[in-house]
Amino acid sequence: MSLKLSFIITVFCAYFSMAQNGTPTDYLSSQFHKERREALRNKMPNNSVAVFFGNPIRNRANDVDYVYHQDPDFYYLTGYKEPNSVLVVFSNDQTNKEGKIYNEMLYVQEKNAQAEQWTGVRVGTEGAKKDLGFEVALNGKEFLNSGIDFSSFSTVQFKEFQDDYRNSKRDNADLFKLVAAFKTQIGYNEKILPKMDSKMQKELNLKKNISTPRAVLDTKSITNYMASLREKKTKEEMVLLTKAVRISAMGQREIMKAMHPGMSETEIQGVHEFVYKKYGSEFEGYPSIVGAGNNGCVLHYIENIKTKIENDLVLMDLGAEYHGYTADVTRTIPANGKFSPEQKIIYDLVYDAQEAGIATVIIGNSFAAPDMAARKVITEGLLQLGIIRTEEESRKYFPHGTSHHIGLDVHDPGLYNKFEEDMVLTVEPGIYIPNGSDCDKKWWGIAVRIEDDILISTNGPVNLSAEAPRKSDEIEALMAEKSVFDDFHLPKLD
Repeated sequence: MSLKLSFIITVFCAYFSMAQNGTPTDYLSSQFHKERREALRNKMPNNSVAVFFGNPIRNRANDVDYVYHQDPDFYYLTGYKEPNSVLVVFSNDQTNKEGKIYNEMLYVQEKNAQAEQWTGVRVGTEGAKKDLGFEVALNGKEFLNSGIDFSSFSTVQFKEFQDDYRNSKRDNADLFKLVAAFKTQIGYNEKILPKMDSKMQKELNLKKNISTPRAVLDTKSITNYMASLREKKTKEEMVLLTKAVRISAMGQREIMKAMHPGMSETEIQGVHEFVYKKYGSEFEGYPSIVGAGNNGCVLHYIENIKTKIENDLVLMDLGAEYHGYTADVTRTIPANGKFSPEQKIIYDLVYDAQEAGIATVIIGNSFAAPDMAARKVITEGLLQLGIIRTEEESRKYFPHGTSHHIGLDVHDPGLYNKFEEDMVLTVEPGIYIPNGSDCDKKWWGIAVRIEDDILISTNGPVNLSAEAPRKSDEIEALMAEKSVFDDFHLPKLD
């Protein structure tokens, strides 16, 4: 059987199995993750090793944890979604005692029937081999005494430790212990090294792992390698990212039709997130921002507690996450369906600035180009309106940057140099005039941000979120349409 035919049969069997279980069939393929590991390996220096850890489990309160979300780099390279995991990537082929050649190892949570009854089925080592395509997959506890001689490598690459994980008394191979073991194995010496009592040292058998390291411990290069890989999206990634963006745009469209002055910020948030779930989005890519009136002037306002939006402008910055990929779309609309004269002037100024910014998103331009173009339009407009008296004052009302990468993170890593084909970034100028500002009172409480997700192509910028209207007259026209939520009523509880 040819390698190509074998791969096709494997993919079909996996697709059929997932379809039979009623689970989604459009996740990234194991081949994608394998190719990403190979791309990373090609960037690594000779005789080096890179070690990645999964994200920690984070506690919400008492015995309740937040819904687990894998570290994006880890997911990008493995497709593994569970905690307490380690990926080891070697730049050169290694040979084990049996003479088998390998260049990567994945350590996963051990299968445990009792634990799985509470928190769901674990992939385990066999699943990591069968479904994720790893030839060498081991249980996490085997990393505690991995036998990897890190001192034999010229460099050991890993990301800086954050130390935001707990030491579980019930799990003998949790992330806390995995990281502690790794630190000992590489001779990592740091003041914040977690203190371990003699019982834990004996349990992990760490003392005999200690060696005098000859390798350079490098926490910088791996960040740059991953940024250079992730800033350009593959065709497989674009399918998922485009879907996330379109779902987010649909949320903006539906709330435009549903909005009325009696709504609360929370209710508006709920409409967006309902649309996300209806389309199969698992998460929001970041905390949803719904700021009415002066609340919109708080750039990362996430309380969303205003009970009636009345006749305010409502700034809505939300993004659906679909199979790990996150959109970032912002629209600002009038609660009553019609922009006031002052609202429209500021809105149209931001729109013109965004148009100027999007026009610069072409191959070869600097990442700073959209900001420079948008900021020029806004500064000139604010001067003409008399809201500012000098160009320097403009930053007071437009205090943030205009663009960032999106992908597995809402602020995806990148090198932020020149634009290249297949990058996806935001263009999001804004004007925020808080109550009490040093300008005519008629402008107070007006906050506008318009944000779209732009693909860089050889044919110029492609607005992936264009299905959500941006022009002020188009917004008003859509807001006049009937909403599917118009006849949705719940019993009163008070």
